[in-house]
Amino acid sequence: MQRELGTRKVVRTSLVVVVAMVGFVGLMIPLYDIICDITGLNGKTGVVATEDVTNQTADHTITVQFDGTVNSDLPWAFKPKQFSMEVIPGKLYATEYIAQNVADVAVTGQAVPSVAPGQASLYFSKTECFCFTEQLLQPGEEKNMPVTFIVSSDIPKDIEVLTLSYTFFNKNKMTAEQAANNTNHDNI
Repeated sequence: MQRELGTRKVVRTSLVVVVAMVGFVGLMIPLYDIICDITGLNGKTGVVATEDVTNQTADHTITVQFDGTVNSDLPWAFKPKQFSMEVIPGKLYATEYIAQNVADVAVTGQAVPSVAPGQASLYFSKTECFCFTEQLLQPGEEKNMPVTFIVSSDIPKDIEVLTLSYTFFNKNKMTAEQAANNTNHDNI
């Protein structure tokens, strides 16, 4: 009887610990997103309101620089079509990157974005981006990859230059950490 009560207590305690652990893991993703939105970590960018598109203020411009790299596990060439652009905050802009699979097999890649400086990421929003989905390139295939973005008219005037950077990873060889970061970037 005493042993049965001890076993029940251990089982009950174990179940409580398991439920608490699952709950903790479930809360980590939204908490991570909130921290990234606030700090601009991992390229999380702020949401730009619709009125920003029409609220074009030509009193200052921002230089947006573009950068593209590939992880060493990905046999692709990847670069922006243009390396910088002068933009008016509040106005919608578009640019493209070019990716080419230099392998003799099809490869799926996933782009992970980042905006620097971190403070600028709060005022940068992509409305269309190849980074929202996986990209499959056949052997030797070259593909134009569009990005449409807005720099919020609320961006501080002391931010004169920001950099939009992408790193492409081999989707089949992504580490667990990279895959988790990728999942959190789906809404950027």
